[in-house]
Amino acid sequence: MISFWENQSFLNYDLIVIGSGIVGLSTACSFKERNPHLSVLILESGIFPSGASTKNAGFACYGSAAEIWHDVSLLGEIKALEVVSLRIDGLRKLRQRLGDSAIDYQELGGGEIFLKGEDFNLEHIPLLNQWLCPLFGKEVFVPDLAKIKDLGFQPENIQSFVINTVEGQIDTGKMMKSLISYVRSKDIEIYTGCRAGTPENIGEKWRIPIENSTIVFNAGRVAVCTNAFTPRLFPDLDIKPGRGQVLVTKPIPDLKFKGIFHFDEGYFYFRNFENRVIFGGGRNLDFKGEETDLIELNNEIQAKLDFYLDTLILPKNTHWEVEHRWAGIMAFGKEKLPIIKDMGNGLVVGARMNGMGVAIGTEVGEKLADFLK
Repeated sequence: MISFWENQSFLNYDLIVIGSGIVGLSTACSFKERNPHLSVLILESGIFPSGASTKNAGFACYGSAAEIWHDVSLLGEIKALEVVSLRIDGLRKLRQRLGDSAIDYQELGGGEIFLKGEDFNLEHIPLLNQWLCPLFGKEVFVPDLAKIKDLGFQPENIQSFVINTVEGQIDTGKMMKSLISYVRSKDIEIYTGCRAGTPENIGEKWRIPIENSTIVFNAGRVAVCTNAFTPRLFPDLDIKPGRGQVLVTKPIPDLKFKGIFHFDEGYFYFRNFENRVIFGGGRNLDFKGEETDLIELNNEIQAKLDFYLDTLILPKNTHWEVEHRWAGIMAFGKEKLPIIKDMGNGLVVGARMNGMGVAIGTEVGEKLADFLK
């Protein structure tokens, strides 16, 4: 039952954003920065964001050599570089909005391990650098197999190693808390525990029902920013969920490497967090099983993460223990670029981050705000 006061003050907004992940928060920020006099509400189904915004591994990255080369072969040079440019613009805006110290941004670089038997040709590197140098202002990829000794990786199964000079990392928790604080400083409201139903257009307004409730919100504009969960509202969009498995170790004395690293065509990824290892991936071991929005652990994949920690990432005979394991839900599709779509009548959708929400989420929010003038 709704009171007179609730109906007067709590249910009607100029913009309602569905989803409080990076894209939803960024969309609300960009809109409010342009329209400080308009009211904005963010609706979130969970206590925390339900996808990967608070569950990712904290990679502020632009793409590995193998990934970008694969994108070029799939999309062509122009579109592949558009994907990279979107990541550059998104990370720049995120850093400008919040500040590097607030998100613990560190540009430590990193690299890509190529295991024996992988068919990536190092002769692609000069051409990749030629394409990317205008975007970054320097050479991005440097082959250097000898570097793995300094990093402590086990060499037996490593065929080659390519340094990445531009990769960065963030503290995901600090970033999201800072972004939420920024949102609230702009007088934007956030209601959690509110799973929105499909928006319904009534004249110049949108009605947004809340599942398992009699409450209905009203807004002149709506932004749907629910990434992998978007098909629940718009089932015809090309979006498939993809679960990401992650672990973090207890502190490891004298951890040799710093930075972010990839292997197996980017399906596995790891980084340091101080003197811990954050390690995730393995979706390619069970594509069908991981095409789910259930936040559960896959024991086979977790066992593979343990295996690689022991036989590849850490020096032999290193004692390590896992402190915590978790999973997050990403969104993928046939297209590598995200969905940034004006659905008409003040309704927009931003989804399908393809595992790069940290990098592109802020720019996607900016583009959605362009539609919401």
